[in-house]
Amino acid sequence: MKGFRTYLLPMLLLFLLAAPFCVKAQEVEEDTVPSVQVVTGDDVVEYARTFKGVPYKLGAAGPRAFDCSSFTRYVYKHFGYDITAYSQVQFREGRPVESYSDLQKGDLVFFGKKRGVRTIGHVGIVVSVDRERGSFTFIHASVSGGVMEQTSSHPYFMMRYMGARRLLPDQE
Repeated sequence: MKGFRTYLLPMLLLFLLAAPFCVKAQEVEEDTVPSVQVVTGDDVVEYARTFKGVPYKLGAAGPRAFDCSSFTRYVYKHFGYDITAYSQVQFREGRPVESYSDLQKGDLVFFGKKRGVRTIGHVGIVVSVDRERGSFTFIHASVSGGVMEQTSSHPYFMMRYMGARRLLPDQE
């Protein structure tokens, strides 16, 4: 034990004396504030479009195949948003969007399982909004075509639209 103390004490002393010379302090200006990157609807849409043509598969989590809610989850997770992979639960996440005229790129849009039935069965991401016509284009994982863009004015979706939710900050 005596040999260990004899060895340890000089090494500790050497470390304490040398440490201030080994580390160069980084000067930081007091007014410098780290920038935070804000995710926009354009960012979300651009990333979502990279998956166009990826096939639909129920229960798949991506990126080689998606179902509708795993697609929206995968896209948003890329930007640090952790949403569930179930469309009915996604319909309760974020903030409600009250009307078509309030829709923005990146909003989640929800559709019913069957015409006239008020149960969420499908979800997509708004790509663009046509305020004059009162419609929007969205990207989603479709059973029949995989990841693709479609318009809300298509009779299938027009009859099933249930609402929208916003995860991103409001756009000016």
